[in-house]
Amino acid sequence: MFAALAALPLLAMTAAAPAGDGLVRVASGGPQPPRQDAQNKDSDDEPTLDQKFERRFPQPVQVGDLIGLPVLDFDDSTIGYVKSVVRRSDGEIDLIVPYSAWFGWLHADWGKRLVAVPIKSVAILGRQLDALEFTRDDFASAPTWTSSDGAPIGLHEKALIALGRR
Repeated sequence: MFAALAALPLLAMTAAAPAGDGLVRVASGGPQPPRQDAQNKDSDDEPTLDQKFERRFPQPVQVGDLIGLPVLDFDDSTIGYVKSVVRRSDGEIDLIVPYSAWFGWLHADWGKRLVAVPIKSVAILGRQLDALEFTRDDFASAPTWTSSDGAPIGLHEKALIALGRR
């Protein structure tokens, strides 16, 4: 009984407080209108890879610093390690990652095939790369990279890479 009486002043203060006081309010039971930005966005407008890359604040990084970094999937499982960085004939940059469906965590090339991962599809997060727009299924279905598909970039050259966050 005493606990119920002690709670009455607190209940009276919260009921009398104005709406803009920063307190969390329980929403009424009725349906809420859609947010303004959701009304203007067309559901079929999926941003392109370039647009997603630009939203992630790309920063210059020395190509040699990318060599050997692990590439992780969405669940933070290692897909592979960056073996080299190449520039395709169209000017785009790819990371060459030895890939195996079962032994991505193994830091060896035995039994793996080389896959070209667009640098715009990954983000750097500390000393690892997150494959944000390149899933395990993409790795499995990607063609095997050959040296005729691109030219290696010098280790001291700079490339732009997106920033990752948790």
